[in-house]
Amino acid sequence: MCRNIKPLHNLAPPATPDEVSDAALQYVRKLAGTRKPSKANQAAFDAAVEEITAATQRLLDSLTTAAPPRNREEEAAKRRARYESRVAAAS
Repeated sequence: MCRNIKPLHNLAPPATPDEVSDAALQYVRKLAGTRKPSKANQAAFDAAVEEITAATQRLLDSLTTAAPPRNREEEAAKRRARYESRVAAAS
C-alpha cells in the first residue's frame, strides 16, 4: 500500500472530505502509474478519483466499531516514529 494513504476509519475528529479525496487521488495515481495523466486521459483519471472518493466515503460511513476513536496526534507521532526508524535503518 502507498505510504501516503493513511487509515481514515475511527478517528477523532472524523476524516474530512478532503482527506478522503486525497486518499482516492493517491490510490488512482498508484494504479495509473503516473502523478499527472496526459490530456487524453485526464477525464478518465478525474472520473476514477470521483468514483473512488464516493466509494471510500460510503465505506467509512458504513463501518462500525466498539473501539474508542484514535487520537490524530498520537497517530501522527506513531507515523513519525516509524519514519525515523526507517531512516535510521537505511543509514
